[in-house]
Amino acid sequence: MSSGSHNYLHQFDLKYGCNPHQKPAAVHSLNEQGLPCEVLNGQPGYINLLDALNAWQLVHELDQALVLPAAASFKHLSPAGAAVSIPLDDELADVYGCNNLNLSPLATSFIRARGADPLSSFGDFIALSRKVDLCTATLIRKTISDGIIAPGYDSDALNLIKEKKDGEYVILKADLEYTAPEIEYRELNGLVFSQLRNTIKINQNSLLAKVVTKKKGIPLEAIRDLIISSITLKYTQSNSVGYALDGQMIGIGAGQQSRVDCTKLAGRKAETWYLRQHPKVMKLPFLENTASIERTNARILFIEGGLTDNELQNWQRLFESPVEPLTQEEKETWLSNLKGVSLSSDAFFPFRDNIDQASKRGVSYIVQPGGSRRDNEVIKAADEYDMAMAFSGIRLFHH
Repeated sequence: MSSGSHNYLHQFDLKYGCNPHQKPAAVHSLNEQGLPCEVLNGQPGYINLLDALNAWQLVHELDQALVLPAAASFKHLSPAGAAVSIPLDDELADVYGCNNLNLSPLATSFIRARGADPLSSFGDFIALSRKVDLCTATLIRKTISDGIIAPGYDSDALNLIKEKKDGEYVILKADLEYTAPEIEYRELNGLVFSQLRNTIKINQNSLLAKVVTKKKGIPLEAIRDLIISSITLKYTQSNSVGYALDGQMIGIGAGQQSRVDCTKLAGRKAETWYLRQHPKVMKLPFLENTASIERTNARILFIEGGLTDNELQNWQRLFESPVEPLTQEEKETWLSNLKGVSLSSDAFFPFRDNIDQASKRGVSYIVQPGGSRRDNEVIKAADEYDMAMAFSGIRLFHH
């Protein structure tokens, strides 16, 4: 609501608005409960707080739905990654650079959420669903991020995180007892919009009661992943499509005007995630002093290829010996092993091209609202690929 329209019960100043020249900036509340979080360190900016509040709702809802520690990495009002705490196998732990670490359950969810798309997670806002322990704090201390929100912090964990960014790292404590008002408001260009908050509960019953394909069976692991993907999309800028596997998002396509572009974007991210596990990528001969962020960037460049001579020369300096990028044939052979992926869409698929794209990225299970005039065409496509697809009847647009 407009700052001149009400006597606010609670407010605090922000560092600045969307851009540094947009000052002053503040956050206000008419809620008698107070604010949904407490600032423990630093001064958040406008986008920081938008990311933090969206991310917190996401991880809190994931934890409630699956009773597992959850984490999210947020950038510009959409998640770069989200995950729950499923133990890592040795191969994925190696990809994420934590194969020699004894991870706590919360740290495992954090590694999964932030490891899926590390380029997008660079400079993110982190959300964790449970009290931050020292193990998780040690990992956070080494990352490039703008801030964190969690329901609490062990004292040694809090002290360690406070050291980031020369003591200016934004640390927020979420209030577990806070309940947002039923009606939410937004002001834009002098107009005030209001709507009922999106309080719909996402679970197995709400998502998967209506399986419309010939294939009906959906294993428990895929049900979990469909729930993760759908809750993630609930807090992702629309249009959005998400791919999930093994308890984490592996590809998120957000904010695209065309739904098939969402499916393609998320699919390319899922491909990159899986190709990072290719033996040729894992065995790149890095020089011993190569920083972890340079290793990550080089691996992704190695996968993508198509470098200019100057880029290739700069890239090769990180290795003990010359290397050649993956060939298209090597990529396709490796990607053919990607199976059992779960996909959610925040609105119906208007054409079968989305299913065709999903089939190229190992998708076996889909949930979408349904309701397109071409539903029969879309169902037929899913049947051709032996996918199980459910119509939830739930649209999850978020703006």
